[in-house]
Amino acid sequence: MPIISSPQDFNVEDLYVDLRPVLGCPLYLKCEGFNFAGSVKLKAAAQMIDAAERDGSLTPDSILVESSSGNLGVALSIIAAARGRRFVCVTDPRCNPATMRLMRALGAEVRIVSRTDAAGGYLESRISYVRELCASDDRYLWLNQYANPNNWLAHYHGTAPAIDRGFPGLEVLFVGAGTTGTLMGCARYFRERRRPVTIVAVDAVGSVTFGGLPERRLVPGLGTSSRPALVDESYVDDVVHVAESDTIRTVHRLSAHGFLFGGSTGTVVSGAERWLAAKYPGADPVAVAIAPDMGERYLDSLYEERWLRRHFPDLVPDLFPGTAPGPPADAPAEAPADAPAGDAARDLTAVTDLTDPRRSRT
Repeated sequence: MPIISSPQDFNVEDLYVDLRPVLGCPLYLKCEGFNFAGSVKLKAAAQMIDAAERDGSLTPDSILVESSSGNLGVALSIIAAARGRRFVCVTDPRCNPATMRLMRALGAEVRIVSRTDAAGGYLESRISYVRELCASDDRYLWLNQYANPNNWLAHYHGTAPAIDRGFPGLEVLFVGAGTTGTLMGCARYFRERRRPVTIVAVDAVGSVTFGGLPERRLVPGLGTSSRPALVDESYVDDVVHVAESDTIRTVHRLSAHGFLFGGSTGTVVSGAERWLAAKYPGADPVAVAIAPDMGERYLDSLYEERWLRRHFPDLVPDLFPGTAPGPPADAPAEAPADAPAGDAARDLTAVTDLTDPRRSRT
């Protein structure tokens, strides 16, 4: 019977879903969402904060700050709350409204930067704001998940060994690419042990991590508009890019069988299914994919008919049989493509196009 005193002390490490009955695909899905943060990001958050406390950069007066599309922000919010620390999450309009509300419930301050960067995303704008914030007050400490080696070390010491123990005959490992912390930690682990495991990175169409052309992306989680400092392609054997429409189709296929997973997981599973069909047709390799998150925080987006009508109307007839494609009749025509609607819009408390981090906010 587990008894814990800190939320980071609990994480289900050995739960896998056999996707053969669901998708007819020889794939085991490692579920990383069964912890208090609801995602794999709890490991990196704990590793980065612990390291900062050990080296003295995180002092009693420090205010943690990080750029996040959601999952790491929740993980940092949980650990900051448990340790009595202040935390500011800098995010953008693609962050799920439920995720923003959760971070605020945990005591974090959430600031939304809605100025797009040169690649059409928000990452560079978020990082620019974080840098300005840190320059304005030396109490702010940026953990920098995009370049912090403790991000990948969390998975080198935790996630990869757990997979190795569970599947000693592993042949293929699929890992989603965001900051690439999970990807690099797992890839380094198996490479250094000279294990014959094919490492396949799964990225979103529109991401520039592996040299793709930048495009607008609506699903938070995987993909970047700026190449992460952690990525080292020499550790990666292959890359699969998944369109967001395929991500959405996949999460709905999984939910139809009772498995409610998040957007990052849908992307990984979709990419893995396509890669296995091409590389191992009719075969039965030992293949594992890492499921970074669960689906509850996507109920206002990927699983919501109105949101899908607004952004992916062609998918609606298949996902909601008996309905016609097209945007909802009462959708404002001038609404930005990635802007939350209704109550979610009223939850956005940050100022658009922030340039001075010392200015007052409402």
